[in-house]
Amino acid sequence: MKKIIIALFFVTVLFCLSTETSGEVLIPSNAIRFRIIASSNSLEDQDTKIKIRKEIEPIFAEIMEESKTKTDTKKLINQNMSKFTSIIEKYNVNYDINYGQNYFPEKEYKGIIYPEGNYESLVITLGSGLGDNWWCVLFPPLCLLEASEEESASSNYTLYVKEVLEKFS
Repeated sequence: MKKIIIALFFVTVLFCLSTETSGEVLIPSNAIRFRIIASSNSLEDQDTKIKIRKEIEPIFAEIMEESKTKTDTKKLINQNMSKFTSIIEKYNVNYDINYGQNYFPEKEYKGIIYPEGNYESLVITLGSGLGDNWWCVLFPPLCLLEASEEESASSNYTLYVKEVLEKFS
């Protein structure tokens, strides 16, 4: 009987945590985002976007590992701009790379709502920029570059985001 009561207690706690943590989590005003927008939704353009992203990911992993502040992150992004452009140019595609205030539409990912707005960010637009995009938050370091959908459940992701935001606020 005790085991059943303990099990029910843990199920109740998990349920409360998952419902409490869903919804809007405000990204702090000192956030820096990253976005790469494909030229179109054709398989070729989406594939190019993914290949470029995968080549850029190790640079961002280093940036996120080294930076402890927004200033550090901004400095490291600017120091690595030539690396970003070298990677993109290998794919022989027209592009625009912009670091500054850029518009992001509202996004919902694993139970967290990221509000629309203009955010300090690095945006790479490939070709006409009419395709689906990939994005993440570089500072505070919320880019889960190596994680797959199966590796982290929504409630775990939400708790992780809140923990990181508290650490860097």
